Amino acid sequence: MRLLVLNGPNLNRLGKREPGIYGAETLSDVEDHLHAIAKEELVDISFYQSNVEGALIDKIHEADDTGCDGIIFNPGAYTHTSVALRDAIASVDVPVIEVHISNIHSREPFRQTSMLAPVCIGQLSGFGTGGYELALRAFLLRRKGVKL
Repeated sequence: MRLLVLNGPNLNRLGKREPGIYGAETLSDVEDHLHAIAKEELVDISFYQSNVEGALIDKIHEADDTGCDGIIFNPGAYTHTSVALRDAIASVDVPVIEVHISNIHSREPFRQTSMLAPVCIGQLSGFGTGGYELALRAFLLRRKGVKL
């Protein structure tokens, strides 16, 4: 199984940016944790972060072209604004789980709508950085034949 963990704008600031909302863990901490689980589960996992919408779209397309089995995607603020990312996800045969560290549904009204959720197989919101692990475990369930 091959998975891509994709992170959008400002997630490179994790651990520094609004720790009261997003916590003290860095993106590197999250990656190290997921890498350890992936190693145990014999999953080939890769990570990519960009503040540039087009670069994220390119990675989604690339995941499809290279036979990736799933994408764990925290699109950051693009969640609420990007029709282009929505269209990119809809254009590929790779299942995507949308992840948010904070509960977007209990935040400001402009954060409560996801443009991407309708084209993702699921959304995890409000579990802190643990949402990434939950998404990884969901893909492991799919590998065992559990329908999500």
